Amino acid sequence: MSERVCVYPGSFDPPTVGHLDMIRRASAMYDRVIVTVGHNPDKAGWLPAALRCELLRTCAAGLGNVEVEIYQGLTVAFARDRGACAIVRGLRSAADFDLEWTLAQINRGICPEIETVLLMGLPEHAHVSSSAVRQMAAFGADWHGYVPAEIVVQVEEHLKHKLNEKTEG
Repeated sequence: MSERVCVYPGSFDPPTVGHLDMIRRASAMYDRVIVTVGHNPDKAGWLPAALRCELLRTCAAGLGNVEVEIYQGLTVAFARDRGACAIVRGLRSAADFDLEWTLAQINRGICPEIETVLLMGLPEHAHVSSSAVRQMAAFGADWHGYVPAEIVVQVEEHLKHKLNEKTEG
């Protein structure tokens, strides 16, 4: 029997408790989970892609079947190149479904052998997003409960560094 590999793509800028929940659930369903941090050289992320990978590796440290990589290009092409049978995506609410359905159909047209698997987010994470964390941090609100406890200190250090750059620049 062949190894069942899935890809869980995202920007993870920063990783949230919802992301970690999806990683844990995918790791229970597949032999190998490749968490892929999308990197767009034309966009400056809040956190550098390499740091996002480091944070995700810290979060997934107890999950022996999880790997983290940076990638560019089409997710489905990356998944095909890694021998994945599925792309895992999370749904926080019904509003996410239309976008995910469209992406799944496009991916099926490009690579029909790779399934898109949509996992429903837990209700307690429905309001959690990386963009919400970034906005809370920018305006001084408490964002700590939205990111995994294992990475709060690292995210905080990076945030302080970014704020110092703004005040000095």
